[in-house]
Amino acid sequence: MLTKIQYMRRMSLENASSVTEFILAGLTNQPELQLPLFLLFIETYVISIMGNLGLIILIWVNSQLHTPMYYFLFNLSFIDLCYSSVFTPKMLMNFVLAKNIISYSACMAQLYFFCFFVISEIYVLTIMAYDRYVAICNPLLYNVTMSNQVCSWLLGGAYVMGFAGAMAHTGCMLRLSFCDANIINHYMCDILPLLQLSCTSTYVNELVFFIVVGINIIVPSVTIFTSYALILSSILNISSTEGRSKAFSTCSSHIIVVSLFFGSASFTYLQPSFSVSVDKGKVASVFYTNVGPMLNPIIYSLRNKDVQTALRKTLKRGIFSRIGAGFS
Repeated sequence: MLTKIQYMRRMSLENASSVTEFILAGLTNQPELQLPLFLLFIETYVISIMGNLGLIILIWVNSQLHTPMYYFLFNLSFIDLCYSSVFTPKMLMNFVLAKNIISYSACMAQLYFFCFFVISEIYVLTIMAYDRYVAICNPLLYNVTMSNQVCSWLLGGAYVMGFAGAMAHTGCMLRLSFCDANIINHYMCDILPLLQLSCTSTYVNELVFFIVVGINIIVPSVTIFTSYALILSSILNISSTEGRSKAFSTCSSHIIVVSLFFGSASFTYLQPSFSVSVDKGKVASVFYTNVGPMLNPIIYSLRNKDVQTALRKTLKRGIFSRIGAGFS
């Protein structure tokens, strides 16, 4: 038998969980910035889509790029292509609509896929660091160590970690009840701003948040730093200047991408206070949600001779095939 007080509390929770939609506050509420930011981010999004899709096609059609390094780069571009599309369309709507509404179910779906792709990217970047370590420190064993089966298992593990992390975050979010306040202080359904709207205890969510985020940032970071420490030690033992320069060039692109991604993500999520991290974090999150997916294909294209060579060959084949078609 429920007492009257218990019954009233239960009814209150049921009523509180009746929120069916949220309003995304967006990146800024200053009217004079809406149009410039819309133009900036739609340009960023188009470049990101074209760059990642172009890199995927380039790796797919060129057999000389069918190596473990570019297999991982193929998956990195695929992830960037997908996860930038999870939230960017709704983000752009914030700049042109007076009220950007997202349903509860769509919000939870956005949260799930965002977590899935971000965590998967973390581990793909970690695998790429390990790949460079094997290539530079153990070149004679590279083909054995990074066989097709090993690469498939490593990437499978990355996606499994993404699935597990996304399920943990989304599952914990689904157990919360949301009250009358339904304005999300962000341009997407992220964990921290959603926790601020809950009218029930978020202790379990915060505990899971710190455990999952801690594992998925600290463990890969340690692995990447260890790999590059061993790589640096190996490079310094190379006698020729040309050999050292070539070894550095194969790692420089990945170091830039990792620094941008992990730096902005750590600033966003490894904060002692939720209230501080939401306001400052949504600006920092732009770097790994929008800027990163745009820059990654550019960085790997401009600083990679194999990609540049494959691009020139592909363009020449395309030009000659059109000329041949014109004469036929």
